[in-house]
Amino acid sequence: MRGALSGLTTRGRCLLAAGLAAALCSIMLNERDLLRVSVFVVALPLLVCVLTAMTRVGLHAQRHIAPGRVPVGGRAEVALSVYSTGRLPTVGLLVADGVPYALGGKPRFLIEHLPRHTGTQLRYSLQPMLRGIQQLGPLKATVTDPFGLAEFERELAGTSRLVVVPRVVPLNGVPGGSGLGSGEDGSVRLNAGQGEDDAVVRPYRQGDDLRKVHWRSTAKRDEMMVRVEESPWRGGTTVLLDHRIAGHRGVGAASSLEWAVSFAASVCVHLHRHGHPVRLVTESGSVLVSDAGDGGHSDTAVLDALAALQPVHQPDISCPVDPGHGQELVAILGAASPDSISKLIRYRTRGVRSLAVLLDTPRWGAGDGPDVDPQATAALLGAAGWGVTIARPDVPMSHVWSSICRTGTRRGDSMIAGTGA
Repeated sequence: MRGALSGLTTRGRCLLAAGLAAALCSIMLNERDLLRVSVFVVALPLLVCVLTAMTRVGLHAQRHIAPGRVPVGGRAEVALSVYSTGRLPTVGLLVADGVPYALGGKPRFLIEHLPRHTGTQLRYSLQPMLRGIQQLGPLKATVTDPFGLAEFERELAGTSRLVVVPRVVPLNGVPGGSGLGSGEDGSVRLNAGQGEDDAVVRPYRQGDDLRKVHWRSTAKRDEMMVRVEESPWRGGTTVLLDHRIAGHRGVGAASSLEWAVSFAASVCVHLHRHGHPVRLVTESGSVLVSDAGDGGHSDTAVLDALAALQPVHQPDISCPVDPGHGQELVAILGAASPDSISKLIRYRTRGVRSLAVLLDTPRWGAGDGPDVDPQATAALLGAAGWGVTIARPDVPMSHVWSSICRTGTRRGDSMIAGTGA
């Protein structure tokens, strides 16, 4: 009874107090009619509390999210199944699901009448604008009576996980001469001599250009084969992502950090789909995802790792060794001091291809850290033989990738300043 009375609203408490006051007055004035009215006034909120509390016990719900993984800007549908197993009808049911601020406002539903056997289906959609591992819930229901005298809250369902992965942008091409290290470009090797007989081929994958079908190998193997314009990168590719707070500017989805994460995801997925083993590391050398050597990981592993990635409070790039471990390197760098860039250069072997995408972070907004001129950093990397391009928020990611790919075909030009300069 004490638990039931705890659900009395302000209106119910006032009505109960008025009934008790009327009962006291009827006794003092010896008015039996007033006593009958006071008994009814006192009994009404008590009876409503008991019935409402009993109705609350029989409520149950389930939550289903489709899909459970959604890219930034995508849409997910949430279905709520609410049903009652109690013997009493349920009226005046307010259902609210816990939704993080990054996913939008908290959805609320008012169910005027909940059938006892069939229940009801509730739906709402989410369009997340920021990556991360988001928790939906708990789902809570507030049961009230038609008079507004009693109100009880109950948790119907716990939390469910929604993985918001970075947005992946379609990219085209790979850096020229990929996988040949200090040797000649792959395009040169393929065009030398009888290139058609020595063409590098692989099985056809969905989305491949049909103009690249190698009909001689297709007829020989009885399986559709396509030409590979560049040889697979020897040992794979390492993608380095700088995710320091001090190295980026902007807030939320419009920050340079989110741009860098989305670009890293696009590069990893693009290279992996072209058959290149990919390692994803951070500016400290920590490995987020690594291929088993045979392309064993899936795109899901990369996207999930980037979805859960949180910025670090680290003042500068601090790789103790070569982050690429002798492999081809694509570094996505924010603002960094010349000293840390010099260390990164020193760890890399000059004969191994090293590419860098420098973010012009002041273009993304103001910040607390020092603003580093990307042109000076690009000149420092270019002098060490790195291929460099500068990324700005108004330049599409596909253009940035095309620019960094062109640096592989120009041995004499280590820096391409074609990204919005």
